[in-house]
Amino acid sequence: MTGLRYVYAVCRPFGTPLQAELTGIGGAPPALLHHHGLVAVVSTVPEADFCEEALKAHLEDLDWLAATARAHEGVVDALTTVTTPLPLRLATVFRDDSAVRTMIEAREEHFRSLLDRLHDRVEWGVKVYVETETAESAESAEPAPSPARPASGRDYLRRRRESSHAREEQWQRAERFAHGLHERLAERAEEFRLHPAQNAALSGARGQNVLNAAYLVSRKHSEEFVELVDRTKDEAAGLRVELTGPWAAYSFTGEAAS
Repeated sequence: MTGLRYVYAVCRPFGTPLQAELTGIGGAPPALLHHHGLVAVVSTVPEADFCEEALKAHLEDLDWLAATARAHEGVVDALTTVTTPLPLRLATVFRDDSAVRTMIEAREEHFRSLLDRLHDRVEWGVKVYVETETAESAESAEPAPSPARPASGRDYLRRRRESSHAREEQWQRAERFAHGLHERLAERAEEFRLHPAQNAALSGARGQNVLNAAYLVSRKHSEEFVELVDRTKDEAAGLRVELTGPWAAYSFTGEAAS
């Protein structure tokens, strides 16, 4: 079966070996392709799965995409423990090693500039959610009508207005908290990216997303950053704060979607 060269990331040479059991796409072990003082982390993948037509079909296969993304991120995560990688986009493939070297030469200045800017830095993700249970209780919080006297239409409308007002106040509190948290975190980060709020139906996350941000933080200040996020959780009544990372700087390379 004809194979293509899949590229996970580009980085500078590093001395620490990758995990011996590390595997990438399709279970193939990643290899290091050195060229012009840079390293492309690659493995061989079947052309039948990664040629242009096959990829178009695979884009409709969510299970295939999820498995491929997990394998891609697994290699990048392993690299992040030993160096500063620049993750390339999912399914970046070339005909052979010679084509990978040509790509490195064409983008060498860009890669070096990014590696200098991101050296010894990692990405942390922070999300804030309004808890689903809290939102639902606010929406359904209507006083029960008196058993001795049924509620009138006027009573019903009043209760609906009160419920709507309670929900509005809840969202305003959530937005104020998220804004204040972001300002504090941005002061501790070197850069940040505010991503669109996640759609709960697509992400599967519980609750309504009100902050979806990525922060670029130096490794030496990461512990302080994490402690700050943890402290704010005590202030987040009715909200859920999620911290993820440390990741390779996906949101700050211009190469891969976060």
